[in-house]
Amino acid sequence: MQTNLEKLFDVNINIPKQNSIDELIQNLSVEINELINTNFEKLISILYRMDVSEQKIKHLLAYNNRTNAGVIIATLMVERELQKIKSRAEFAKKSNDLNEDEKW
Repeated sequence: MQTNLEKLFDVNINIPKQNSIDELIQNLSVEINELINTNFEKLISILYRMDVSEQKIKHLLAYNNRTNAGVIIATLMVERELQKIKSRAEFAKKSNDLNEDEKW
């Protein structure tokens, strides 16, 4: 997951290998806040490529206006990556469960 996030940020940032999801979110939020201030278009592009829900971002930012925006966005990004990992695992399991006659 972290490698995918680093690729999305063009590997120009140094996100150290994390021991926990919370540490990843905290370090990622620093980079996101930097993008908010310096290159908002790049952040939007990353969120689009990750398929993070724009409505969810807007809703959470509006109702958590005292929370660091970078933390909110980083949390959504990590949640989306975890969803993708789970989806891929389920798809791989289903593919492996098919007998040879049912496979393409």
